[in-house]
Amino acid sequence: MALTEPTHKAALIGLGWSSFFGDQVGEDEASLVPVRIAHVHRARMSGQSINGAVDLILPANSISGDYAVGDFVLADPGDFLVRRRLARASLLTRRMADGSTQLSGANIDTLFIVTSCNGDFNVPRLERYLAMAGQAEIAPVLVLTKADTANDAAPFLAQAAELARDLPVVVVDPRAPDALAKLQTWFGVGKTVALTGSSGVGKSTLVNTLAASGGATAQLTGAIRVHDSTGRHTTTARSLHPVAGGGWVLDSPGIRTLHLGEMAEGLDVVFAEIIELATQCKFNDCTHSHEPSCAVLAALARGSIDAKRFSRWRKLHDENTAASAPKRGRR
Repeated sequence: MALTEPTHKAALIGLGWSSFFGDQVGEDEASLVPVRIAHVHRARMSGQSINGAVDLILPANSISGDYAVGDFVLADPGDFLVRRRLARASLLTRRMADGSTQLSGANIDTLFIVTSCNGDFNVPRLERYLAMAGQAEIAPVLVLTKADTANDAAPFLAQAAELARDLPVVVVDPRAPDALAKLQTWFGVGKTVALTGSSGVGKSTLVNTLAASGGATAQLTGAIRVHDSTGRHTTTARSLHPVAGGGWVLDSPGIRTLHLGEMAEGLDVVFAEIIELATQCKFNDCTHSHEPSCAVLAALARGSIDAKRFSRWRKLHDENTAASAPKRGRR
């Protein structure tokens, strides 16, 4: 099957293929099959080709950890042995407690940060998610669930609107048939949306509602604990699912803790109003803690910047700086 055959163009676009990927394919690779990775397990992977689901064979001296759900690979048409992974248009990563990096998803257009109108709604944690999206240059959308169970959802909406400049906020019931209609703006042929958030906020339920069919594409869901609004980790691996009407949704396990590190640009996006003021400080290396003629401290004093938000920025900035600093080994 040649990659340039017009009959395959629409099917490839439906997988999320674009000229960005097509331009990477050499003439000597024209007979290989493009496959988008849908599941990554410890020792095996599966994906979606224009003809449906396929099991991929890892090449020698390669491990599944080298690949992310959403990646495009070129494989042999017979046994689907992976020959090469194509460069990514975007990559969502997560820093682990030991300093390592986990691949959360590739070639993502939009990140749905899912939280609920209960004890799970946590402003500092949501700002971390937004920084992660900003660092990856993936457009974020805040999706609020369980609004029907809250006595008053207005405070949650008000806090959500202040998280970042021009942040879209959508309230949905993950079980309701109109969930897709409310989120349709970010879907469409070839578009990929990733979901992230804590366990028990309705991510997997939302995936089930968005998916084009049930059965093999459905995710397991579990109840949340009433006393702390915490959910069980029912999704154990990342997976890519087709969406009714076109597009793909990437589900992932719930995240308990999101560690920062090498996310300076992401934090700048989330706290844009503070960073813009910092350019007006007298000193280029101003720490915004004690220096004279500090535009940030001046704005803080006159109430132009929320004191709590500034404190959270300071904490995240310092944490990110410490985590990003090179570690000194023994001499």
